[in-house]
Amino acid sequence: MAYSSSSASGFGLEFSTSELTGALGDSVTVLPLIVALAATTSVSLPHVLVGFGVFQIVWGLYYGMPLSVEPMKALIGLAIVGSLSYPELAAAGLLAGGVLIVVGRLGFLGALQRVIGEPVIRGVQFAVALLLLEAAVGLSAGNLPVAVAGLAIVGLLAAVGYRHSSVLLVLGLGGVAALVTAGVPTPCVPELALFPAGTPTLSVGALEGTVAQLGMTVGNAAIATALLCGDLYDRDISPDALSSSMGVTCLAAIPIGGVPMCHGSGGLAGKYAFGARTGGANVLLGVGYLALALVATGALLAAFPLAVLAVLLVVVALELARAAFEPVRGHRSLAVVLGVGAVGLAVNVGVAFVLGAVAFWLLSRRE
Repeated sequence: MAYSSSSASGFGLEFSTSELTGALGDSVTVLPLIVALAATTSVSLPHVLVGFGVFQIVWGLYYGMPLSVEPMKALIGLAIVGSLSYPELAAAGLLAGGVLIVVGRLGFLGALQRVIGEPVIRGVQFAVALLLLEAAVGLSAGNLPVAVAGLAIVGLLAAVGYRHSSVLLVLGLGGVAALVTAGVPTPCVPELALFPAGTPTLSVGALEGTVAQLGMTVGNAAIATALLCGDLYDRDISPDALSSSMGVTCLAAIPIGGVPMCHGSGGLAGKYAFGARTGGANVLLGVGYLALALVATGALLAAFPLAVLAVLLVVVALELARAAFEPVRGHRSLAVVLGVGAVGLAVNVGVAFVLGAVAFWLLSRRE
């Protein structure tokens, strides 16, 4: 059963089981990071979920497709390991948001995309796939039997034609386990306040984190995601438009207690892998995040078996890797894709993007 309507941009909104399972394909790249962030910083998890909920809905309606909304992984990672406090994270996110709006309005990324070779962008997609697989291994290490059982369930359902439904079953089992462990929480509306988790504080660490994040954002969240929109959904969305919408998201969400957010090829591939085809997936996921914000106690989310999310990360990573390699032609292009992917995994995606662009330019001059 599905309900469909038309968006203002002429692209349909559908509310169906496939859109619901596809929506959850994006959440597996979000929930592990924000749960870890809530456990290690002063961030308010309900406020973070409100930010994700609102902007899932906003960009799903605006673009009319299941565009991803994810945490800015470089900055969130630095905060999780203790290199940035939440106030420093908030300052870095506001700074990154301002830069993204400026470069988007100036058309900088569209010009950069025309210069950067497609194999470099495909390499960024592959790097993100490898990072997702690495994250899946880390999440499953704490409960390997659960991860193996989850993979078996997904594989079995996929073999009989129910791959999209597998995400509902696996996440449902994880949710039941969390409720049994932590109990049913009492709903509570998050307090409306300006910077509820701390006033932004600009520091040297925040500036360094912003630079690292922008390198990753340009390569993955803007250019690679724009390319994937065409690959998977036959949509021509410019990286400058994505840059501007990411900037708006950061500048609007962080003052109400959110975290730096971006679009991303991993989340987009996740939605596609699990069946999302319209902006209806964003609306469903946004409503789900807002509902979760009412009951998001640390005890409940800490009780959720993260090995379950690891299973779904594997599926997302495989879909993203497939999209990265499918159009690649020629040994030289393949070498660039593999090289960028390896550097992205070993160092970070921003460095891999820059080195890949230089390598591709040098190789092109030899032709």
